[in-house]
Amino acid sequence: MAFVPIYILILGFTILIDYFAGIYIENAKGHRRKLYLIFSLIANIGVLAVFKYYNFLNSNLTYFFNAFGKTNPIPYLSILLPIGLSFHTFQAMSYTIEVYRANQKAERHFGIYALYVMFYPQLVAGPIERPQNILHQFREQFDFNYDRVTSGLRLMAWGLFKKVVIADRLATLVDAVYNNPHHYNSFSLIVATVFFTIQIFCDFSGYSDVAIGTARIMGFTLMTNFNNPYQSKSISEFWKRWHISLSTWFRDYLYISIGGNRVSIPRWYFNLFIVFLVSGLWHGANWTFVVWGALHGFYLVFALATKNIRGKISTKMYIDNVPFLDTIITFLLIAFAWIFFRANDINSAIYISTHIFTGIPSLIHKLKTHVPIWEFMEFGKGYFICSLLLILFLETIHYLQSKINIGAFFIRKPTQVRWIIYLGIVAAIVLLGVFEERQFIYFQF
Repeated sequence: MAFVPIYILILGFTILIDYFAGIYIENAKGHRRKLYLIFSLIANIGVLAVFKYYNFLNSNLTYFFNAFGKTNPIPYLSILLPIGLSFHTFQAMSYTIEVYRANQKAERHFGIYALYVMFYPQLVAGPIERPQNILHQFREQFDFNYDRVTSGLRLMAWGLFKKVVIADRLATLVDAVYNNPHHYNSFSLIVATVFFTIQIFCDFSGYSDVAIGTARIMGFTLMTNFNNPYQSKSISEFWKRWHISLSTWFRDYLYISIGGNRVSIPRWYFNLFIVFLVSGLWHGANWTFVVWGALHGFYLVFALATKNIRGKISTKMYIDNVPFLDTIITFLLIAFAWIFFRANDINSAIYISTHIFTGIPSLIHKLKTHVPIWEFMEFGKGYFICSLLLILFLETIHYLQSKINIGAFFIRKPTQVRWIIYLGIVAAIVLLGVFEERQFIYFQF
């Protein structure tokens, strides 16, 4: 509404359609239940298709017509993509699907259903909730609880720290390099890609922390959306830890619906690949996102198809028990795929992916001559060292989270110690934060 006030009608339209669709699905029998579900899905996907994909599809159609010397007769639309459209569309779709599957009773209270779609903490970037988890909470009475409020505030502060101190600081270099990749050497491309890998995690998980913390303060419990994804030992494990609400959505509503792994092996591989291709397209109307999704689909299919062979090779080469090797390889594969996610267009992505390693021999040679590593970059020593220290701090916290319950750790500490830590986090946000007009990355989806 801040950009185009009439856009509130988009939410109003989908809320009305799905509210009544849920009731009709629950009351109907036989094939009529499926018809109501299809009508609801068409309405939701139709809105998404018009505002997010119409001009993308039309531009590709224009290229097709031009190849045959023809003019595309279909006009372009001057429309803005409503912030968070994909998120609340998917949340609305999960409601009608769960009602159809008889896993959720249709919500008769219009206000409560509208609140389910528009619950403000997670409206624009998730987590994408399921009706079974959140709808019943809107009917519960939540009294003030000191521990719950302080826990929510801690999580919000940590999310804000990850966003404005780490993500937005790394974004300074990432944006400069990825907006003009031809002007930077391969080492800068490598650093920018690694920095973006950390940036997008801190940016998106930071938003999720703020959303979950905000809801927690009021008494509501939202699902966990990230679980230290870069500690994964495989791409499959990564997708069980990254954007959990979306990956489980595709698993439950698309992957299983088209057969999942209950089919022949070739069809199973096809199902996996298609799901990730659709996931890539969900992230944005650009071929870079499609390639990003296709890469992850390829990673998974390749891992499954070569599992036995890779196991034998690892055993013969005595690398099957090398510490952190699987985690490092997984991280590198993920970082490479992020190139296509972040690049402004497919040509830039191809340039970066084909030039990112060209300067490695020169880099190794100069390091042997004790040339400081930051001299290979077009950025200052202070920025580079500060960024590395912040990443090290982040990973130290992640390591501690995997070993202890940090929330319980805080509760056991004396009040003075807790407040010193709290004030330290606030001071770090104020002193180290990058306060520019930089939106959360996932707002564009």
